Amino acid sequence: MAEVYDRWHLSRPRKGAEPCTEHSSKTRTLVPSAEHGQGKRWQVRYRDADGEQRKENFEKKSAADARAAEIETDLNRGQYIDRAAGRETFRMRAEDWRTSAIHRERTEGRVERTLRLHLYPTFGNRGIASIKRSEAQTWVKSQAARYEPTTVASHFEVLSTVMRMAVLDGVIRVNPCEGVKLPEKRSSLVIPHPLAVQALIEAAPARYRALVRLAASSGLRQGELLGLESGLDFLRRKVEVNQQLVTPDKGAQYIGPLKTPESYREVPLAPSAVTAVSLHMAQFPPVDFVMEDRTDPLDVKARSVRLVFTDDNGRPIRRSTWSRVWARMREDANAALKNAESDVRVPAKLTLHGLRDFYASCLIAKNANVKVVQVRLGHSKPSITLDKYTGLWPTGEDTTADAIESVLGEAPQGQLSDSSALVVPSGVAT
Repeated sequence: MAEVYDRWHLSRPRKGAEPCTEHSSKTRTLVPSAEHGQGKRWQVRYRDADGEQRKENFEKKSAADARAAEIETDLNRGQYIDRAAGRETFRMRAEDWRTSAIHRERTEGRVERTLRLHLYPTFGNRGIASIKRSEAQTWVKSQAARYEPTTVASHFEVLSTVMRMAVLDGVIRVNPCEGVKLPEKRSSLVIPHPLAVQALIEAAPARYRALVRLAASSGLRQGELLGLESGLDFLRRKVEVNQQLVTPDKGAQYIGPLKTPESYREVPLAPSAVTAVSLHMAQFPPVDFVMEDRTDPLDVKARSVRLVFTDDNGRPIRRSTWSRVWARMREDANAALKNAESDVRVPAKLTLHGLRDFYASCLIAKNANVKVVQVRLGHSKPSITLDKYTGLWPTGEDTTADAIESVLGEAPQGQLSDSSALVVPSGVAT
């Protein structure tokens, strides 16, 4: 129960105590306390939802009475919010979440950069309870002026998550990110022409040629390709995807688990891809070296690794190394296409991940359904596949009108009121 106390006067004065000449009246004698005239006079005392005693001071009794009534109502409804916690800065709350949440290592680095570069400059020193929805919307608008919609959505996800955790912790009552409108996502697919893919394969250095062909033939993610160790089944022409090479922002590379449970999969391979990889392994035999294996979080260990694809020194390929190789490869491929007087070019924004999209587009062009494409790519849900590639599925001729006509077209005109005359096509449930 929330009660209001007069800090400046004793609630139980001893007999004969000197009365307060400033606040006593004809009907009520008040005895000053040791805090008389110090700070705010009226105090609301109560125990919060955890049983902890709380105190809040106010200048006027009317304000204290109103706050006491509010606290009483919130406690009864289970909606009590600690005002002191609400005055904590956004940075304090965000750091508590960042350091306690379970993130994949690369995700952890992305979250730290997003907070430091994009959120703390605007919200870092603000009391988290003071941040309004309109301010979150203004921040999104400023982000949209500088970054692609997908990047803005990624930054906003971090902001929204911090706020959502503050709601769950009882620090704020409403998430100010609710109702914030994000910029409409534009298609970011960069799908190369088959001639461009062939030119990339031919322009690739011998050590990396099979890697490029396999990427275009399997839809594997970059980490899955670089972490491929012993998952090739040459007889059944399949690749088993069960691990990836992780390259953190800081520290050594390691073998890690896949992105989602659905990422663990078998992918059928075209004969040309199997041949290319088998010739690659004959020309560049895998070499044993020791790496940390974190595929089982409960059994992290160092073990001997034999990666299919390695750099010129036979070591795991780093992102920086691959970026240089890819840039030169793209340049050489475009030069070859130009010399061949082809109008096709390798898109400037194409990355190795674009070959994954190329693979998906090939499956869709050959009438593969959403579920098949989802399984081959290792997406966690069919909706992810559909959202990303929906524009690639052929719409075909609209046959909805014909479908209705086939059911209702035989109904005799003017006889619908006579149920005995209604003709029900065969196969339609009645």
